[in-house]
Amino acid sequence: MDRSEYIQKAQKHIEMVLNKQLDRIEKMKAQSDFVDYSTLDCIKIGIVGGDGIGPAITAEAKRVIEYLLKADIEAGKVMLIDIEGLTIENRVAHNKAIPDDVLAELKKCDVILKGPTTTPQAGDPWPNIESANVAMRKELDLFANVRPVSIPAQGVDWVFFRENTEGAYAMGSQGLRVNEDLGIDFTVTTYEGSYRIIKAAFDYARKTGRNRVTVVTKANIIKTTDGMFLDIARDIAKDYPEITCDEWFIDIMTAKLIDPKRRTDFKVVVLPNLYGDIITDEAAEFQGGVGTAGSSNLGKQYSMFEAIHGSGIRMVNEGRIQYADPSSIIRAAAMLLEHIGYVTEAQRLFKALEICTQTEKKLVVTGRDTGCTGAEFADYIMETIEKL
Repeated sequence: MDRSEYIQKAQKHIEMVLNKQLDRIEKMKAQSDFVDYSTLDCIKIGIVGGDGIGPAITAEAKRVIEYLLKADIEAGKVMLIDIEGLTIENRVAHNKAIPDDVLAELKKCDVILKGPTTTPQAGDPWPNIESANVAMRKELDLFANVRPVSIPAQGVDWVFFRENTEGAYAMGSQGLRVNEDLGIDFTVTTYEGSYRIIKAAFDYARKTGRNRVTVVTKANIIKTTDGMFLDIARDIAKDYPEITCDEWFIDIMTAKLIDPKRRTDFKVVVLPNLYGDIITDEAAEFQGGVGTAGSSNLGKQYSMFEAIHGSGIRMVNEGRIQYADPSSIIRAAAMLLEHIGYVTEAQRLFKALEICTQTEKKLVVTGRDTGCTGAEFADYIMETIEKL
């Protein structure tokens, strides 16, 4: 092909990308308000094991939920629903990030607790299907990825609000290989998408008494999309005069998180998709690593809670699955409980996790037979809850 043919090919592709995004904007504009769980006769919690170490650690989180909500489960006020089929093998067999029957089961639930899932990458034996996480966020419109990191002994109490449905990740499978010399990927920012995540961060700060919201971009270089995100944040901040709004670029922000003189200043942090993924993994290291951190993915109709680490295929291949650390998915379960209104139970679980992973540490998960199993650690957490 000559240059004009390459350009025509690219124009058709970009037209398709733009139409998809414009359709998505119209859907966002038509959304209703958030679900009020207190009005539901029965809250349906979907339990999705995923693959790799996912089924093993998710089973331990399910046991903890059953322990904490025993009475309401028996009374029919809460229902736990096991959802199979989100393994890499089944997804590849259907050539879909989420097979249709699995998606239908997910949509029958109010909230979802999800174990890690394998995302194919170069060199894998799997075809290049989309990330199940990315697909679920788009299909269920889970626009707010909320990741808390708390280390009381160091004065660290961070809550990160990562935009979940836009940016580079949302367009990661829609790039264009123009020819052998040129590949182009896309990033996207919309007014509606930015407004709702930034407002959610400010609303959370006001609700929880936090007095600072930090907006993180690279708007000095990524002027159009990051610049739009920052402009929207500045407008929203005017409606929250009691909250300080400060602005940081992503590169210096990653440095300041490890600055002991500065890091305790940060409270609520809101940022676009890619930056949020990177910086929350860094932040989780302060708490003991990504194996200890959970996250919530919130939408107006559905919400999903998950571990932030991967599927641990190496642990499976080496026969160490029983030693996988369930801390991250159990922390996600605590966030789920808080979200659906079981605040007291969630706080007991958060406290037990703090005791078991940071202060008392009678049992330690190492990922090998040098430490306890995931089941033993879940038992330790429940025994600790019983003493609170």
